[in-house]
Amino acid sequence: MTNFKEIKANTYEDMSNEAATIIFDALKESKQFSLGLATGSTPEGMYDALAKKINEANLDLSELTTFNLDEYVGLDESNDQSYHYFMEKHFFSKLDIPQENVHILDGVAEDLQKEVEDYEALIDEVGIDIQVLGIGRNGHIAFNEPGTDFNSLTHKVQLTDETIEDNSRFFESIEDVPTEAVSMGLQTIMKAKTIILLISGDNKKNARDLFISGEITEDIPVSILHNHDNVILITDSAARGE
Repeated sequence: MTNFKEIKANTYEDMSNEAATIIFDALKESKQFSLGLATGSTPEGMYDALAKKINEANLDLSELTTFNLDEYVGLDESNDQSYHYFMEKHFFSKLDIPQENVHILDGVAEDLQKEVEDYEALIDEVGIDIQVLGIGRNGHIAFNEPGTDFNSLTHKVQLTDETIEDNSRFFESIEDVPTEAVSMGLQTIMKAKTIILLISGDNKKNARDLFISGEITEDIPVSILHNHDNVILITDSAARGE
């Protein structure tokens, strides 16, 4: 089992800055870089801080490649609840990354099976240097719900009632929340050289407890990270119950 490193930040802003600094320092070191990205409220502050650092340093991003974890099935990129839209709003619109280097699963692809297979093949070809992750209350990472096979590759998933309920706060009503998504699999995520796991807020304390308990089981998707040798957990005090 890995001895993951936990950076104990105080506030959400501190946590966001810690993550942004790690990524920024890596981008300065290597112009050719591949970054795995997450959506949701947790990484928003990190994206703000990272974009600011990159722009202040006038960093050349011409050889940066990005891969997002997941996307809802049935939402096109113009839909303001799609993860394409989220990434454009919170990160890509602030930076000069070549459009052809930005990769997000297409939730309205005609052939979703081909879409997920092509995505996996591209990740295998390019690799991911740092993968950013958030976590769900039940320990899910990306849209890999409890019970997901540890050997899973990029795939289409059926969302659980709990995840639909959690995500309904972003939609006008729970009926508007898609019931399916396309997502990197757990094995896909494990291919990254370094993983940054962000956990913030008192509603995620249980999720942190599930992870640091050290139990490795498919019932707790995040627990697969104990089999990875370079995981950086960054938490704020609320997630630690302090």
